[in-house]
Amino acid sequence: MYDYLRKALFALDPERSHHLSLDAIGAAERLGITSLLARGIPDDPVELMGLTLPNPVGLAAGLDKNAQAYNGLGALGFGFVEVGTVTPRPQPGNPSPRLFRLPDAEAIINRMGFNNEGVDYLIERVKRRRYAGVLGINVGKNFDTPVEKAADDYCLCMEKVYPYADYITANVSSPNTKGLRDLQFGDSLSHLLSAVKEKQQALASQHDRYVPVAVKIAPDMDDESIAHVAKVLKDHEIDGVIATNTTIDKSSVKGFTHGEEEGGLSGRPLQARSTEVIRKLAGELDGAIPIIGVGGIFDGESAAEKIRAGATAVQIYSGFIYRGPAVISEAAAAISALRKGRTVSS
Repeated sequence: MYDYLRKALFALDPERSHHLSLDAIGAAERLGITSLLARGIPDDPVELMGLTLPNPVGLAAGLDKNAQAYNGLGALGFGFVEVGTVTPRPQPGNPSPRLFRLPDAEAIINRMGFNNEGVDYLIERVKRRRYAGVLGINVGKNFDTPVEKAADDYCLCMEKVYPYADYITANVSSPNTKGLRDLQFGDSLSHLLSAVKEKQQALASQHDRYVPVAVKIAPDMDDESIAHVAKVLKDHEIDGVIATNTTIDKSSVKGFTHGEEEGGLSGRPLQARSTEVIRKLAGELDGAIPIIGVGGIFDGESAAEKIRAGATAVQIYSGFIYRGPAVISEAAAAISALRKGRTVSS
């Protein structure tokens, strides 16, 4: 059924199709029919950052930036849903067109630029939560906030979302906000995480509730940079790391229509690189911090691959666009089989 629906959606402008899909998923959940598509997902709880996930397959940030449809998306069977990226103030993002499908490569290129309605709008949506799974909120800086003052934006967002989030992700790896990725390197990362950790501890005391914080990193790092990031994450006792965001390396889609568009590449071409980053990161972390694996998950085997590389759970984005709800159950079943020592089939 989803194959026919995808053909209709892919006939539309990508961004218009995106908004229509979110509206439809939200409406389906309110009518009580979304959960009918979530059958076959094993009950396989996983502990992550002190939280219990109903199953280890989550939705990556970026699909539901403003928390419009997270209740419906959760009802499709995701064990955890991450909304955002949200910024302190609303911002329009980059000029359109800014979202491109590459169907022959099963890939997406986007240069959205953290377009969102602002953190106050998102909070009002999250207050209407019916989703019983784990809800993450991904935060970032406004495009016009200088990099040296980025910590102020992250901490302001943290303060506002803290009462409503099960975990918070600091996005320092989108390629579509000028200077953002600089926060992953050198003293910039240490300075940011010091401020984030201090804010987390203050909010935990204020609310008498500890909300874990994860950091989302890019795949475009060499081994030395991965080792540095791992050390800083451990030094600041960050609760989790999400690996990886989109890549700026377009070599795998050279010659494809839209293959040279500016922005971050996601989907199947990212699969091998994201898995390699997870493997190297896991070696550097040595179990100190759990990893959420993201990038190129399109079936059960590619989900299990992330777990074998060292991830505790996974998130899906492009695979959900191309495959629909079936990829959730396939990924969950394969990871469950792997955890129980059975053969994984895709």
